[in-house]
Amino acid sequence: MSLNPEQIQTLCLLRLSAIGDVCHAVAMVQAIQRRHPAIAITWVIGKVEYQLLKHLPGIEFVIFDKAKGWKSYGELRRALKGRKFDVLLHMQVALRATIASMMISAKVRIGFDRARAKEGQWLVINDSIAPQHEPHVLDGFMGFAAKLGVTDLTPSWNIPVPQADEAFAAGVIAPGERVLAICAAASKAERNWLPERYAAVADYAVSKGFRVLLCGGPSAMEKDLAANIQQCCQSELTDLVGKTSLVQLLAILRRASLVLAPDTGPAHMAVTQGAPVIGLYAHSNPGRTGPYTCRDYVVSVYDQAMAEQYPNRQMPWGTRAKGEHLMAMIDVASVCRTLDLILTKLSEGYGLGSRTED
Repeated sequence: MSLNPEQIQTLCLLRLSAIGDVCHAVAMVQAIQRRHPAIAITWVIGKVEYQLLKHLPGIEFVIFDKAKGWKSYGELRRALKGRKFDVLLHMQVALRATIASMMISAKVRIGFDRARAKEGQWLVINDSIAPQHEPHVLDGFMGFAAKLGVTDLTPSWNIPVPQADEAFAAGVIAPGERVLAICAAASKAERNWLPERYAAVADYAVSKGFRVLLCGGPSAMEKDLAANIQQCCQSELTDLVGKTSLVQLLAILRRASLVLAPDTGPAHMAVTQGAPVIGLYAHSNPGRTGPYTCRDYVVSVYDQAMAEQYPNRQMPWGTRAKGEHLMAMIDVASVCRTLDLILTKLSEGYGLGSRTED
């Protein structure tokens, strides 16, 4: 890189989506802020993702609304007109992001290394981070911080929550209450576990003294899944699906004793709050996209699915397993055993990621 990190005054971060990925990016950008507190940071971010992170300190956000199609690029150009950044961190390998980056003027344009700079990214950058061997997404992002001279790459998160949203969560979960939050839905239905199995784990948790919350967004798929879980459950669950904002959900996850989720954004939101997470994985590699601080508590059939689909072949690190019914390979007993393991460690005083302080 031609620019000395100590001379950087303005930095633009391009990471539009998704919820889990912007949670990873927060750890990276806050590592930069700790090392270079004087740098003015602008983050070009998706409209939904902004709703979660809009209270982050020391960051100017520029919203990119992909729902507007080609108009979104013109709006981004106008929003940044006349500005030239010292550095652009181009952190999204997607054609949409590659085109968006062309609306951003910067002296130094840093992307992924050549092996990972796909979707045309390599055409719009003039520098890159160091190659990495089979990294977690968060570690991949930390490569950008390392490029700027950051040496402390241990992830930590400070995502502020307004008092009104904290009060909302406090009204849902009483101090000291034992709560399992189930964030059952992923962005694609094939990555959801079976409702009757969620219900079986919920009943098991209730037998262990937990109250169970169903959490999620307002989509019809998520509401239907929650209704099916409740119908299969012998216990009464608290249904919050579609009834919280992203920030309210974040505050709830902060107070939850334990979180159960498939490969979905709220699992990573929970990690930012220090909540223990049981991740359910079949389609994607948990070593790459699992809940960062809780990868030892992932219940995964990914390796089994890959071995069946690609026998005797070593596939690239990010390869997804294919199939609509892979999640059915995850059994209830494995999830309950993991729940018991976490409860044992908690009772013995072992931390599973430090809680974010109020």
